[in-house]
Amino acid sequence: MKKHNFYAGPAILPQSVLQQASASIINFKELDLSILEISHRSKEFESVKDESESLVRELLEIDNDYAVLFLSGGASSQFFMVPMNLLPEHDTAHYVNTGTWSSGAIKEAKLFGNVNVIASSESDQFRHIPNQFEYPDSGAYLHITSNNTIYGSQYHWWPKGSIPLVCDMSSDIFSRKVDGKNFGLIYAGAQKNMGPAGVTLVVVKKDLLGKTGRKLPSMLDYKIHMDKGSMYNTPPVFPIYVSMLTMRWIKEMGGPEVMELRNNEKAAALYTEIDNNPCFEGTVRKQDRSHMNVVFKLKNSDHEAEFLKFCKDANCVGLQGHRSVGGFRASLYNALPLESVNVLVNVMQDFALKYA
Repeated sequence: MKKHNFYAGPAILPQSVLQQASASIINFKELDLSILEISHRSKEFESVKDESESLVRELLEIDNDYAVLFLSGGASSQFFMVPMNLLPEHDTAHYVNTGTWSSGAIKEAKLFGNVNVIASSESDQFRHIPNQFEYPDSGAYLHITSNNTIYGSQYHWWPKGSIPLVCDMSSDIFSRKVDGKNFGLIYAGAQKNMGPAGVTLVVVKKDLLGKTGRKLPSMLDYKIHMDKGSMYNTPPVFPIYVSMLTMRWIKEMGGPEVMELRNNEKAAALYTEIDNNPCFEGTVRKQDRSHMNVVFKLKNSDHEAEFLKFCKDANCVGLQGHRSVGGFRASLYNALPLESVNVLVNVMQDFALKYA
């Protein structure tokens, strides 16, 4: 029976992508070889990497002023690679703290230069996106996290100013229309909307590189990866391939604009039920609610185990909240159909009939 996959990541992928990827594990491009065993220097994989880069440029609307890098180490590795590559030792980087991942980025950046936290939502357990701050007019960059998978908040506007904007888009990249030219650097772990775990996307404006005066290990130097076309070392071949298939699917579906419409519809259906159901309540300020990770809780927490049983019986999986905050979390990534959200809504309504 169909599972309704609400896991926060690694997360649901389009069924057509899984089918193509599974076939290529056995026989890739009629080579009688698996995608897992071909050379990363082969013309067949070079075409995968080139198409992946082209799709990123198209979906983010960026030109050749930007480098597109496919790296390893997850988005958490970018917490230190960003300041290593962009923050001179005696300069300042500005951060907005909206949750666990931005807190981690702040911690790592302090190892490489001055860090100024210009705004934070920590005082209310990260239940909102701060909007009462002035964009700094000096410094190396301003760093934000566009969507917070754990707490369920999301930027629905972009700070604009005179220094580069750096954004961790791990959990909402390609989920909505974004003009990449508004950013100095974007990074994202693939395992939400782009592909499987194992590859990290970095999009960086080329003229920002090589200006820190810092000597870097080669594997941590964006410029070296840029100059080598993301082939300085053996890249994560299979995750890049599946990411290419996923980006193809996004394009074929109509691009980020269509993803945004679909995701808005799913989020509206679920938040409407949360707000109207007598058993549940949301945790984030309404104007800052995430359209990717819907975090909510029961008004009577004694019934949490029973609600999860209702979900399991309806084949809804991945709904338990993050261990640090509890409650529930429904992740509504691109590949999740509206049908699955409707099943969850029905579960919530059935639960209310018994427990309201």
